[in-house]
Parts: sequence; C-alpha cells; structure tokens
Amino acid sequence: MPTNLVIVESPAKAKTIQNFLGKEFLVMSSFGHIRDLKDKEFSVDSVHNFQPTYEVLPDKKKVVTELKKAAKQAELVWLASDEDREGEAIAWHLADELHLNDANTRRIVFHEITKQAILQSIETPRKIDMNLVDAQQARRVLDRIVGFELSPVLWRKVKPSLSAGRVQSVTVRLIVEREREIQAFVAEASYRVTALFTAKDEQGETATVKAELKNRFSTYDEADAFLQICKEATFPIEHIETTPAKRSPAAPFTTSTLQQEAARKLGFPVALTMRIAQQLYESGKITYMRTDSVNLSDLALNTAKKEIEATAGAQYYKRRKYQTKTKGAQEAHEAIRPTYLNQPQISGTPQEKRLYDIIYKRTIASQMADALLEKTTVTIGVSGSSEKFVAIGEVIKFDGFLRVYAESSDEEPEDADTNRLPVLTEQQLLTRKEITAQERFAQHPPRYTEASLVRKLEELGIGRPSTYAPTISTIQNRNYVEKKEIVKATPQVHILTLKGNTITPAVKAEKEVIEKGKLSPTDIGIVVNDFLIEHFPSIMSYDFTAKVEEEFDDIAAGKTGWTMQIDYFYMQFHPHVEMAMQAGKKAGERQLGTDPLSGKPVFAKIGRYGALAQIGTADDEEKPRFASLQAGQSIETITLEEALNLFKLPMSLGEYENEPLTVAVGRFGPYIKHGKVFVSLPKGENPLEVTETRAIELLLNKREADKNRLIKSFDEDNIKILNGRFGAYIAADNSNYKIPKTMEPGALSLDDCKRIIAEEKAKGTAKKKPFKKKKA
Repeated sequence: MPTNLVIVESPAKAKTIQNFLGKEFLVMSSFGHIRDLKDKEFSVDSVHNFQPTYEVLPDKKKVVTELKKAAKQAELVWLASDEDREGEAIAWHLADELHLNDANTRRIVFHEITKQAILQSIETPRKIDMNLVDAQQARRVLDRIVGFELSPVLWRKVKPSLSAGRVQSVTVRLIVEREREIQAFVAEASYRVTALFTAKDEQGETATVKAELKNRFSTYDEADAFLQICKEATFPIEHIETTPAKRSPAAPFTTSTLQQEAARKLGFPVALTMRIAQQLYESGKITYMRTDSVNLSDLALNTAKKEIEATAGAQYYKRRKYQTKTKGAQEAHEAIRPTYLNQPQISGTPQEKRLYDIIYKRTIASQMADALLEKTTVTIGVSGSSEKFVAIGEVIKFDGFLRVYAESSDEEPEDADTNRLPVLTEQQLLTRKEITAQERFAQHPPRYTEASLVRKLEELGIGRPSTYAPTISTIQNRNYVEKKEIVKATPQVHILTLKGNTITPAVKAEKEVIEKGKLSPTDIGIVVNDFLIEHFPSIMSYDFTAKVEEEFDDIAAGKTGWTMQIDYFYMQFHPHVEMAMQAGKKAGERQLGTDPLSGKPVFAKIGRYGALAQIGTADDEEKPRFASLQAGQSIETITLEEALNLFKLPMSLGEYENEPLTVAVGRFGPYIKHGKVFVSLPKGENPLEVTETRAIELLLNKREADKNRLIKSFDEDNIKILNGRFGAYIAADNSNYKIPKTMEPGALSLDDCKRIIAEEKAKGTAKKKPFKKKKA
C-alpha cells in the first residue's frame, strides 16, 4: 500500500509522474484550484485587514473528500503544484483545507517532468513559501476589490451586466487608443520611384539591376518632371560599398515570446498556445511554460551542442548564455525548451507537433553560430538631377542558425525581396530599361494582434506571463474587444511609367486589403473605457498598473506585507467609487443633431442590447423611437444622416403571394419578413439596399432549404424526420433523437419512430432543442 501521497494540479501530470515513482507513491490530482473567494459575495473583510474568506469550489468538493481520505492514510504528503505563485497558492490551499501537519508535509517543485527532475525534487523538498502565497493573495484580493466595486457603477451608469477588471480595463484602453489613432490618421500621398536598369556581368551576359530613388516626391507634377529629365539622362554608378553583416539568433522562448511567435508562425490565439503548451508540459515533453527567463540549464546546453555538431557540424555551434531582461522577472528559472533536446519530433496531436517544432528549433537555433551576410549598396547618379537611385543586394555567405530557424516579425515590409546584384564597377554606365513613379499612401498605425498586444503589455510591465492569455480571452468574452474582418478602403493611385522616350500615365485601384485577426474595440468597450478614464484615472494609468505588478514582486520577495499594499490602494480607490455613483448622466450617449421631421434630438447610445440610435428623450410626451446600429457602424463615428436612415426600417418592399414583404433589423441582425416567415439577410448585405426581387429570392431559397430538410412527417403525432448537419434525426417533444446508422430514415414508420424515441429516452441520450429567441 502506498505510504506517500503526491498531489499535482492535473490528471495528465499525475499520470506522467506516477510512471516515474514506485509503488510506495500514489499520485493524485487536485484538478487546479480547490478553493477561491466566494463567487457572488465580496469575501474580503475591509474592516479587519482585508482578510479573504475562501470556500471549496462546488465542483471540487468530491475531489477534496478523496484527497482528505488519501492524506489520512499516507505517512508523507508531497505538494507538487507548479513552481510559480499560482502553484504555491494551490499548495497552501491544499495544506490548509486538508489540515496537513508540517511534520508530514513536503513542498516540491520542478520545471520539467522527467524522472531525474522528479527524484531530485523529492531529495530536496522545502516548505511552502508564504511570500509567494501572499503575492498571489494580494493579486486575487485587489482584483476582487476592483471588480466588485466597479461593476455596480458600470451597471448604473452604462448598462447592466457589465464588469471591470484592473488589468483587463487597461488592456482595453490600449486597443481603444490605437483605434482612435487610426480614425484620426490622415493618409498622405507620395510618389515612390523605382527603376530597372541593365548591365553586362562578368560573363558578358545582360543582367537586371533593381533600384529605388532615395527620395520620394510629394506631388504628381514633381514625379512627372523627374521622369522628363530621365528621358535624356545617363545613369553612372557613382559609388559601390560592400560591407559584411551578421544576424544573431533570438533567445529561447519565454511565455510572451512563445505566444507571439505561435500567433505569427502558426496562427494560434494566445489562449490556444497556452493550452497546448500545458499539455506538452504535463506529458513531459517541454519544460514549464509560464516563465520570463531565457536561461538554459547546463544539461540543455551540453545536449544542444551534441545535437548541433552531429547534425550540422562543429562550425555551426556557438555556446550562448542569455540574460533575462524582463522587468520583474520572477516566474521560473529556465526558458521554455524541449525536455529532451535529442528528440526533434514527438507523437501527439497535429497542434502539439507544430508547437513543439518551433520550441525545438528555437532552442537549437539559440545555440548556433551567427549567419554571415554580405551587403552591397550601389549608388546610381542621374545626369541633370541631384537625385540618386540606390540598389541594395544581400548575399548569405554562411547560413548559421538560419539553417534551422528564423524569427518572424509583426512588421509588414513594403518589399521583402532582396536583390542579388551582378558584379558592377564604379563609373560604369547602366542602361535604363523602365522607370516607374507610383503613388503610395502612408499606412495608419496597425491594429493590435494578440501577439503584438502581448508584446506591448510586456513592454509596459502590465501583467505577468500567467496573466496574458486570460486577460486577452476575458476582454473578448466580455464583448469589449472583438476580432472582425475589416476591409480597408483602397484609393485609386496614379502611376507614371517611362519606357523608351514615352511617359505613360495610368490610374489603378489598389488591391483590396482585408484585415483578419486584428483586435478592435466594440462600442461598449469604448464607452466603458471612456467612463473609467474619466472617473478612475489612476486605475486606468499604465504606470499605476505596472507599479502594482512591481509591488506584487516585492511581496513575493518578502520586502513588504500584502495587506499594507491593499490598504493603501483601497483608501485611494474607494472614494472615487462613491463619487462615480453620484455622477449625473449615464455614459455612452452622443448627440448627433436634430431630426428635421419631428424637431427632436437624435442620439447614438448604448442600450440594453447594444448600440442604437434614438430620436427624442424620455421626457417627451411621445415615447422615444429606437433603431439598432448595423454591423460596421459605431456610436463614435455614425453621422446624423446614417442614423436617420436606420429609422426607415422596417421598410415595405411590396407584396408577394398576397402577403406583405418587409425588411427590418432585430436584435440578431437584419431580416426579411413574409407573413409569419423570417429570413435572415446574408452577412454584409445592407437592409436599406435590399430590393423586392432580392427579398423574394431569399424567401424562395429558404423554402427550398426547408423542403430538403424534411424527410418525412407524422403530423398527428407531431413527429418529423429531418436532415441535419450531422445526418438525419427524429424531432419530437421539443427534443432530437438519433437514428441508428443501420436504419434508412425515409423508410421509418410511425411505430419505428416511437420505438427509437423510447429507446433514446431510456438511455438518456435525447437532446433538447436549443431555445431560439424571436427577432425583435
């Protein structure tokens, strides 16, 4: 019978560790946190030193009972939760809730799940670090205070069911401010001039030289005047400069750099990256995934050397020790790396394999030699003008770490291709082939991706490795921020092309640019952000949020007590809450002008179900009229004319089959109504532009789809056999019943259907139909 009980957070981790330990050890899982502050209560005693009140989570009561039973039977209990503050807090909650004695309790930590690491941790146990526990408690209590005090203010002043958080609100601020930068941006045009020249190479063959003018012209006339000069000009090479260059590999992954690179290379959202990394860690394939250290152990460094020299050669190896530069780095003591560096591939899901692949390659590349390049810059004169063309060529002399891995970037370069230049000499005359002046418009600042947002949060010192993913998920779940497809306006551009002695003007539309996966604030996110900045400027300050993180670091280091920090914060914060509650009007209301028909004011505002336009006020004799904003419209940017157009809905399109045909907008989007039939408009279609012909087309399409959906109907018993996404099924009693694969749906009789329904009910496998809300 086991005499030792080891408790970890997850079943997967428990299974892996159990394989390393003998029969005298029993490894069990707590399934994460077993206790937390009470869900619907404040649970923080602001009178008595902010002491928190914890309770066992409802879904963990059975787990706790089983752990208590196992702990009583064990001679020693080993608390093996993760090595960060969150893990230390889990260990403390377990010790407290299970009533463990110090004498028979051991705390062990490890940053990789290998037999050697587990056995070494058992040989070197320690006590629970209460400084780390207090740092986690301080974060939890502070966030509870902010959430519980701010949320009621938002309910009253903005709209019900909203919530606010310390780190989340500042993150939303970043995204709102970037969106306003974009709205205020005025694109300036300039003319970029590029040229294709020809020259004889060493073999006497004609080679092409691509070059670009150093300066850009502001106007069409300036560009045209320069091309006129180029008609008769000669193009001598004035100067050639060849310089060696090198590129060094990036450091091994930290949490934030892994999240950024997985987003760029693999297209993974931050939360998905962390979920897959957790699976890889718990199955013993990578080291601990919440870290801001770039350090590698001596064992890892030595193994990397063997692998590089064996697969690429000694000239590709260079030992590197990276220094952690992140402010307040405190999570773990080693970078994210493969547990076994002699395993370039693993078994697992496709996503696990892809993430492991970049972790492996990044780690190996970090210990490889620099890539050596040769950069050649050729300056080309233009007779009759002071302007200069420049041609740049780059040649890789030694690929070094690039043989394995190249880091991606968030930047969007204008031209990513590199020139390979022929051998040229100074004073050599080049032959003009073609010169093009193309109008270019400056690009607005880019919207944040999840990757670039993580980088910005880290740069500002907001949050820590363990908080980036939940923060980004939370602001999207709360509908403060969304990922949406944004089509950039593409203006027409002017082009001048010089070929021979003819300058040909042209106008073309730029290729449509569609932004995907970028983060944009919603109307409610903008309103909440503005309200919080007005009434709680300190909470919304980037410096304040970063300073709080530093104070958590001080608590973790034992330099200060956590209740002192909370007390100081609460004294500053609580008076602002009371003042905000007494503020006058509700937030999120913008007056657009006056309705010319009624003379009443027109507003854009946040309503119970989202952004809307309103004509009139609550004080008028007549009730105000409301209309929902359409997709793509915002209370920040909607005009009076656009708002008034919304009140044209519902709009009659005529009659069809003696029934009125109308188009309208409801809570769930625009739709066509014909009698008692509703048909949603396809995404992107403007209800104000829908014609009678288009409405009838959509209606007939729906009838055809409904007709194909019905296989058989027993109307007297209200039983139908229908086609669904995953095959045929029986619909009855507001529930769906699966049809066995051995039976032909169209051949089923009423008795067959009743028997299947009875069998499915007995098994408990019947599925209730989802409740469908009616359109407003």
